[in-house]
Amino acid sequence: MWGTLQTVDYAAEVFQQGVSYYEIPNDTEAAVAKRLERQQYLYQGERIFNVLLGEQALYTNFGGPEVMKGQFDRLLAVMRLFRLSLGIVPRSAPTLIWPGSAFSMFDGRIVLVETYSAELSVSQPQEIELYTKAFALLKQSGVYGTAIRELISTAIQHYDQIPND
Repeated sequence: MWGTLQTVDYAAEVFQQGVSYYEIPNDTEAAVAKRLERQQYLYQGERIFNVLLGEQALYTNFGGPEVMKGQFDRLLAVMRLFRLSLGIVPRSAPTLIWPGSAFSMFDGRIVLVETYSAELSVSQPQEIELYTKAFALLKQSGVYGTAIRELISTAIQHYDQIPND
C-alpha cells in the first residue's frame, strides 16, 4: 500500500514491523506523523499522482481486519481526488511484464526502488526509461473506478470473515 494513501493505523503497523525486523529504536509515532504530513500533497499544489497497486495489497494483512477495512475506506475516499489516478492490477489479470519490486517515480528525474536492505535511487535516463516502460505495461493490466470498488468490496467481505484479535 503506497505510504501516502495509508491510514494512521495501517502506517503504524508497517513501521512497527520495520522496528521489529531491523531491530531499530521505536520511532513509530514520529514516522507515522511524517508519513501523514506527506498526504497534504494529495490536496494542494499541481502534482499528479499515478498509483498502481497489486490486488495482493488488499489481502496483505497489516494490523487485522479493522485496520484493513479502515484502509479500504481511505482508498475509496481518495480515489475520488482529481490529482490521483488509482489503479489496481487484479490478481488474475494477464500482465505484460513481471511486477518486480515496488518503485516510485518522480517527474522522470528519479526512481526510488524499495528493497529489504536499501532504497535504491535510479537517476540514469536510460534506467528511468525502463521504469517508465514497466509502469506503462503494468498500467495496461490495471482496473480503475467501479472495478476497484468491486475489488475492495470483495476484500471487505474477506476481512468480515476473519475474527478480530
